[in-house]
Amino acid sequence: MDGERESAVKQILGPGFDPAGDSRAFRHALGAFATGVTVVTTHTPEGPLGLTVNSFASVSMEPPLLLWCPAKWSKRYAAFAGARHFAIHVLGAEQKAIADGFSRDGGAFGELDWAADGNGVPLIGGVLARFVCETWAAHDAGDHAIIVGRVTEAARAEGPGLVFHGGTWGRFSG
Repeated sequence: MDGERESAVKQILGPGFDPAGDSRAFRHALGAFATGVTVVTTHTPEGPLGLTVNSFASVSMEPPLLLWCPAKWSKRYAAFAGARHFAIHVLGAEQKAIADGFSRDGGAFGELDWAADGNGVPLIGGVLARFVCETWAAHDAGDHAIIVGRVTEAARAEGPGLVFHGGTWGRFSG
């Protein structure tokens, strides 16, 4: 980038920073991007397990693939990284308590309406969308992994979604 262009960019956005040197500022910058909120579930020998996740995206329509990214430092990482089957549940705006529960405790099924599918994967009722998946691929991605799932079943309901932005839960009002 030439000097004049670089100067114009800095006037608009302000000075940049090295994300490797300032992880807190990097996390804060990432927080400017609003995301939906999901709970990923799987079956383990110890029982059903869930995790609140906002790193979720569609990958392909043919075949139907999506991805999510668990943190390697999570105590639940090994169970999800080794899972052959999992489900991703898109939460509605009124389901913040579910997101909070699974962000703290992988066994936060408590009073939830849920049932296991034929592979033992817990499926949570009353969510905006649900994607039942087989693990298609897993890729190393620094302190996270990228898990790609082939969607074998999907369901959708109507309503506003739960959104995470700037470290705060909310809803989209459009």
